[in-house]
Amino acid sequence: MLSVAGLTCVRGDRCLFSDLEFVLNASEWLQVDGENGAGKTSLLRIVVGLLPPTEGEIRWNNQRVRENRDEFNGNLLYLGHAAAIKEELTTMENLRMNAAIAGQHVTEVDALKALQQIGLKGREKLPARFLSQGQKHLVALARLLVSPALLWVLDEPFVALDATAVKMLCGLIGKHLDQGGMVLYTSHQAVALPAPGRTLKLTA
Repeated sequence: MLSVAGLTCVRGDRCLFSDLEFVLNASEWLQVDGENGAGKTSLLRIVVGLLPPTEGEIRWNNQRVRENRDEFNGNLLYLGHAAAIKEELTTMENLRMNAAIAGQHVTEVDALKALQQIGLKGREKLPARFLSQGQKHLVALARLLVSPALLWVLDEPFVALDATAVKMLCGLIGKHLDQGGMVLYTSHQAVALPAPGRTLKLTA
């Protein structure tokens, strides 16, 4: 279970949100919605520990994350809005490198299977500079197939994807929820995810 209580974020002289509270249980998704500048990405970055909150606390399984960071990080997969892809590396090298940065060893065989399943068959050894923006995004999303994390935090995961890829990603999220996982995400696109889930609206 992920829980947030009294969360406040002030950037410069502007308060993006204050006294924010929510709980995300196993097999649930929560979409963070709002206009540009409402603080959606800031909220996700606070949850994953990349940005300190002005006030409030985050708990994982009823324990403060700041006191139990290693356990939380071991259950977390965060994919930011911008795909962290190195142009000179192949798709397979990018997938394995990004997993290694997160402390996870992914074999070449597992990476190959993930890239083929995500829709990049035949491009596994192609340098990323030859990929379209949508294909680069798929390389980042391939980490969903090789990570054991229970909590997926995804910032605009559907961006630059065609209809087929959107459907595929919805299926991956649905499978993750069926297995007891949870998903916290932002999206400007309307997608059909399986219940249970809800939307948290932030106002700019």
